[in-house]
Formats: sequence, structure tokens, C-alpha cells
Amino acid sequence: MRKKNSPLVRYKILDKCFRNSGRRYFFEDLTDEINKVLFDIDPDYQGISRRQLFDDIAFMESEEGWGIELGRHRENRKVFYRYTDTNFSINNLPLNELEINEIQEALDLLSHFEGTPHFENLQEIIPKLRNGIPSNSEQKIISFESNLFLKGLEFLSPIYQAIYNQKALSVKYHPFNFEEAVELEFHPYHLKQYNNRWFVFGLNPAAQKFDWNLALDRIISFEALDTPYKKNIQIDWEEYFEDIIGVSKPEGVSTENVRLLFFGTTGKYVESKPVHGSQKSKWLDKCTLEVSLEVILNFELERLILSFGEGVKVTKPENLITKIKSRFEIAKGLYDL
Repeated sequence: MRKKNSPLVRYKILDKCFRNSGRRYFFEDLTDEINKVLFDIDPDYQGISRRQLFDDIAFMESEEGWGIELGRHRENRKVFYRYTDTNFSINNLPLNELEINEIQEALDLLSHFEGTPHFENLQEIIPKLRNGIPSNSEQKIISFESNLFLKGLEFLSPIYQAIYNQKALSVKYHPFNFEEAVELEFHPYHLKQYNNRWFVFGLNPAAQKFDWNLALDRIISFEALDTPYKKNIQIDWEEYFEDIIGVSKPEGVSTENVRLLFFGTTGKYVESKPVHGSQKSKWLDKCTLEVSLEVILNFELERLILSFGEGVKVTKPENLITKIKSRFEIAKGLYDL
């Protein structure tokens, strides 16, 4: 949370005034702009003093600030202030020490909430934010898995806004198994990331399915419709994903007990990094870990099992054993040619 009387708030207000080429900001105007904003933030604010405003401008011009080039233009007996280059903004410059300190203070405050209910994700978010702040180290000290070249990331924020503002969409979408793109009406409800890809779930009125999902990297374009938005009244998304791995949920099926044997170091890996929340594990011997899962069988489960190669064996249920054996046999055939 930003401090009520943070000087950075005042600098941002001044920056906005200095780069406004359509208005002349005299000293009194700058005072009024700062007071107007800060009174809204803090009703007990006493107003900025003349000395403080001069000090703020001097700091922005200094090397400790942003080294701004500020023109002072006389009109009659008064002076108005404007950047010599109105395309300039302190927002476009690297973080200075003041901004870094403010961000660090905010992160220190957020860190107190780590591990408390509703703030579980802070354990992942805070290191990401700290990683973007300059430090004494010449190199970043932590990296996160991401795919900056993945198609569709530009749709993430607009679709989030469509969900937030409850907007129905017309989506042009190209499924993997279609030669041509299709257009569909779509009412978005929920965004989900899996395996470094983003998916949006929502209502497809044509199919009358409230859990239709679209991969963002297969979306070509979309636009908002004037059609009334149909709210989600059927699905609790936290519960929806509890019994599946990934994002595929076949209709009309129940969870099944899946038994897997993991061997050697693969077993140690899966014990320390469970593949699903329902996982129960026990060592049958020093080299064999038996894992039990209660999940719905889907494509992503099969892909996950295949990813462990010779380090895993399915022992239950029979239909999953058959599918995995068939996939391995097909794969083996590729090398027998």
C-alpha cells in the first residue's frame, strides 16, 4: 500500500503537469493539482507548502532524481513550468533509488501476509517482483519458467477485462484439428494456466456448455458483442479442477483410482513433487514408489505418464494400461522403420 504522503505521488503529479503542452501550469496551479489529489487520498492532509514544492522540483531536476530538463517560461510577471521536451516522462526512465526503495518497502509489507489465507500466491509473486528490482548483484539471481514467444499472450489482459466487465465475445478461433478458423459466440468466465499455456473457460451458447475452453494461443481475434452476458450459475471453478490434471474434463465420467509405480530417482522426484492433490504414496521397496491418484482420466494424464518414460508403470485401471501400452507401441514403431 502506498504511503499517504509519499513524495513519489507528488513527483508523478508534477510529471503529468510538466508534459502537458496544452496548458500552462503556474506555481499556484501545480500546488492546486497536488493538493487536489492528496486530499482525495488523505482527508487529513494539510496541503503542500511553497518550500516543499520548490524542493520537489529541485529534486526532480537533480541527478538523485531524474535529471529532468524543465523550462521556466515567463508570462507577464508570472512563470509557468513545462518540460523542454513534452514527450519526456519520468515514467519512461529506469527506476531511481527513491522508486526502488518504495517498491522494496511495499514488498516488505506484502511479505508479512505470506502463508495466510487468500494470500498463498504471494510466495511465488514476491520473488518475481524482487527479481525485477536492481540489486548489488550484476545478474538476476532467480529465473521463472515462462514462454515469452507463446502466441496469444496479448489476449490475456483483454480477456481478463472481458470477464471482469462481463462482456460476451465474438471469437475467431483455429482449433488444431480444423483446417480453417471458426467464429463463435463466447461468454468468458475463468482463466487457467496449465503447462505454460493459458486457457479461458466459458459458455458456448451454440453447444450449451458452460465449461467450453479455448487455448489463448489458438485465438486469432475477438471483439465484444452487444449480446447480454450470461452469468456462470453452474460451476465452482476451484472444485471444477480438483479431480483432473490439466484442463480437459470429459462429460459424464467420474473419478477413477489410478495406480502407478515409479522407479529409482523418478520415484524420489514424484514423492517430493506430487503430480496431483489426491496423491498418496508408499515405498514398496528401496527402488519402487507406488502412487495412488483419484482423478478423471483425460488426455493430460496420459501425457504426464508418458513424460516419465521408462520410469513409470501403470497398474490400474485396465483401460488406462491399454492406452499407455498402445502409445508406447506406436512410439516404438517409429524407431523400427
